[in-house]
Amino acid sequence: MKNASVVLLRFILTPLSLYPLAASPHSPDTMAEQRYCLGSAIAMAPTIANPFPTIHLLKTPTRDSWVGEALADLDIILLDHSHCERKAAGVAMNLMFRYPSSEKLVYVLTDIAQEELSHFAQVNHWLAQRRVPLRQLPAPPYGAGLSRQVRKGEPERMLDSLLVAALIEARSHERLGLLASHCPEAKLAAFYRSLMASEARHYGAYWVLATTYFDRDLVATRLEDLARVESELLAMPYPAPRIHS
Repeated sequence: MKNASVVLLRFILTPLSLYPLAASPHSPDTMAEQRYCLGSAIAMAPTIANPFPTIHLLKTPTRDSWVGEALADLDIILLDHSHCERKAAGVAMNLMFRYPSSEKLVYVLTDIAQEELSHFAQVNHWLAQRRVPLRQLPAPPYGAGLSRQVRKGEPERMLDSLLVAALIEARSHERLGLLASHCPEAKLAAFYRSLMASEARHYGAYWVLATTYFDRDLVATRLEDLARVESELLAMPYPAPRIHS
């Protein structure tokens, strides 16, 4: 628990420019954007009693029963996590292909796609160690339900795509933190703990991109609507353990 708090405090108190994502020579992040990202995405720093931060982007925390469901089948959770990292890399790449003239978006999401693929490889290494073969898994309605909220016309499509990605990354950050805190396998718990700062950085980056290309009041209003849908989707538990069940 102490280690998780240290990781998150380090993320909250360190400027984004010191992280690999923002350290890219192509990423023209400003200090104002960095402060807004941290202040808007994270409501409060963790404490001993509450080692994980409250995330402004999410309307509701994960239900208590999810941790037990996940720990009951860690192999399936790891397999689903592999799919999540692959899909996250695909989201970043698809946005780069869709908006190739949006320079800042391309630079930032290039770094995110590379990092997601690195996480994909790391999770697959864990699966190989546990002799769990890669295979398809039925997906919960979470991702598809959020994708249906993305409007078809531009520029609304761009805004919704960035905010949906931010919400998914924020929920992933929260749930990896729960696994890091409760997983009985020390090495696997440490692995999940090592991913938490990256996940937080990712949802912050998508939020900053949204506020870069759109008025912040508009972003906040649309985020409120999407976050409500995100919460409603998770209120209907999936019958099998998943990262987003």
